[in-house]
Amino acid sequence: MCKQTQLLNIPPGGGRLNLQLLRPPRQTEKVVVVMGATGTGKSKLSIDLATRFSGEIVNSDKIQVYEGLDIVTNKITEAEQRGVPHHLLGTINPNSNFMAANFTKSASNAIKSISSRKKLPIIVGGSNSYIEALIESENYECCFLWMDISIPVLDSFVSDRVDRMVMAGMVEEVRNIFDFTSDYSRGIKTAIGVPEFDRYFRMEAFLGEESRANLLREVIDEIKSNTRKLARRQLEKIDRLRNVKEWNLHRLDATDVFRKQGREADAAWERLVAGPSFGIVSRFLWNVGPERYRNVTAIRRAAAMEMAMAAVGH
Repeated sequence: MCKQTQLLNIPPGGGRLNLQLLRPPRQTEKVVVVMGATGTGKSKLSIDLATRFSGEIVNSDKIQVYEGLDIVTNKITEAEQRGVPHHLLGTINPNSNFMAANFTKSASNAIKSISSRKKLPIIVGGSNSYIEALIESENYECCFLWMDISIPVLDSFVSDRVDRMVMAGMVEEVRNIFDFTSDYSRGIKTAIGVPEFDRYFRMEAFLGEESRANLLREVIDEIKSNTRKLARRQLEKIDRLRNVKEWNLHRLDATDVFRKQGREADAAWERLVAGPSFGIVSRFLWNVGPERYRNVTAIRRAAAMEMAMAAVGH
């Protein structure tokens, strides 16, 4: 998981102890990480957390880092951001290849900047490879929140979301960047919703109205299918982080939120997601609130200090 402070190496047989080791360890940045498959409500939770705990958000979605295609990439709107600063959101050249190593460097710089201003860094996104690379290369104290929804409910929501994206202008947005030499292996053109339209834009001028409408429906269905497959791959990676790498993920089941509407959905969000997450983060930051988070790093530091002091006494 996050790098842990190593236990003190006490010399055997009463050897001399390096008293410098008794000094408090360098303070590491505390970060909150919001994870989950696409469409599970990560952005909404991140805004709630940022407004509650004076935080700023570092985007860890490998497609949303690129500039442009705001509908296709489902970027959070300015209104939805509610004044919360966002880093690495729509800032990278869309024709470049922004890899995990690039993200690690940029995100770590953003976290340092946020922490230096006494704000809470909140990492949010569905690209678990980005998150894993960052966490394993930096010495952070981490609180992981995992937004989860049952697969049938998520599948239905994803399909409805694609329909809303089409109504919002997704087809024209992709058309504006289409050319007959498009490379779908790099940059923003790897986004689901871009390569699927290639055959439509190549053929639409040669098709009648009915055939064109049928082909558009096929493309939209393909986008829905590929998005559902993406969600499953994301969940598989989360399972690996939990079960193989033994990351301590706090699961927040938002299934019932997505089954409801209006005030009932809002109430379910507060009860199942916002309320529990506030308690977990409060425990993480200040050691107050429900016993849902144990700071392993702090525990090991305390144990190391006790061992060192005992050795000095002897």
